[in-house]
Amino acid sequence: MPAAGLPIGRAGNFRILLLILASVFVIALLLFSQRITEQLLSREREIVALYARSLEYVASNDPNAGDLTFAFEVIRAIDFPMVLTDTMNTMQYFKNIDTAGLAPEAKTALFKRLIAAMDEQNRPIRVSINDTLVVNYVHYGESDLIRQLRWLPVSELAIALVFILIAYIGFSYIKRSEQSNIWVGMAKETAHQLGTPLSSLMGWMERLRVDAAASPRIVETVSEMEHDVSRLNKVAARFSKIGSTPNLKEENINEVIEGVIAYIAKRIPRSGKRVDLVIETPGTFTARINRELFEWVVENLMKNALDAMEGSDGKISFALTRVNGRVYIDVSDTGKGIDPKLHKEIFRPGYSTKKRGWGLGLTLAKRIIEEYHKGKLFVRQSSLGQGTTFRIRLDS
Repeated sequence: MPAAGLPIGRAGNFRILLLILASVFVIALLLFSQRITEQLLSREREIVALYARSLEYVASNDPNAGDLTFAFEVIRAIDFPMVLTDTMNTMQYFKNIDTAGLAPEAKTALFKRLIAAMDEQNRPIRVSINDTLVVNYVHYGESDLIRQLRWLPVSELAIALVFILIAYIGFSYIKRSEQSNIWVGMAKETAHQLGTPLSSLMGWMERLRVDAAASPRIVETVSEMEHDVSRLNKVAARFSKIGSTPNLKEENINEVIEGVIAYIAKRIPRSGKRVDLVIETPGTFTARINRELFEWVVENLMKNALDAMEGSDGKISFALTRVNGRVYIDVSDTGKGIDPKLHKEIFRPGYSTKKRGWGLGLTLAKRIIEEYHKGKLFVRQSSLGQGTTFRIRLDS
């Protein structure tokens, strides 16, 4: 158990570090782009102020001057929209505004909207004579460069989020691949390790059969050993299927569950409990499954239910239904129940509330149903002291 928790803790720390680094990166870019934007805005205001002073100079030195375009020549390099109006906000001159093809009425309406929008962005600059008589106002907006800079933080944030998402998906994929390889490797090695003693046991059984006629007890012993060896062969076969594509066939689900019930029922008396094992739903239900792997799932769920029963009496029941081509199997027990906060946690590898065991039974069952049978295994209902119902959904 402690060893299982170490990689998870390191994975959590890595994700936190990744989030912190990404956040620092985004904040730094935001501050940098904000600083550049403010500097450009300050520069544009200085240019507009220079333009206004030019107009004041022209008006103060030649009040009858009718051509005020001289002031615009002073700041020919200006690249942001600008409108010069009189004190009644009537347009007198403009620059960097496209009015091609507009009728006079449409042009007037356009300038009213632009002037209002510009004044919301920037306070207009007054053009006055001798600092007393206001004769014009200069309204100005933002250049394309500043508008692009304002969108830059959004782009930066989007890029950072994509970066975090890609990193998270990549890390999760690597983690799942590692876990899958561990599962497969452990299963294959277990099947290999079981194969050698099983072959030896079968050899010894053949030798015992030769001497069976001399003793009835040997006959009985060999018969029991055959059952156990058969069981071990089935376990080895289950492990050998992990990691490979299972062969799915149409099977009678009731019959498969009844077989597991018969196996578990023989072993319940050893635990000192009296537990009723029943299939409550009449009828026959079929689905495409791998019989050996599906038996393993049902067996793990039943063992988990037996471990959850604190008293000497209890019940494990199976309810089957078919809806829209899907088969649902509800496995209910009268055990101690599961805290709602742990309904997903119990399927995590290594999680266990028992002093013995590796906490892999439910994880393995979920993997078999969801990855090999493309179904679903989850806690349908459970609460402390009121038992638990696991639901298996088979889509095929």
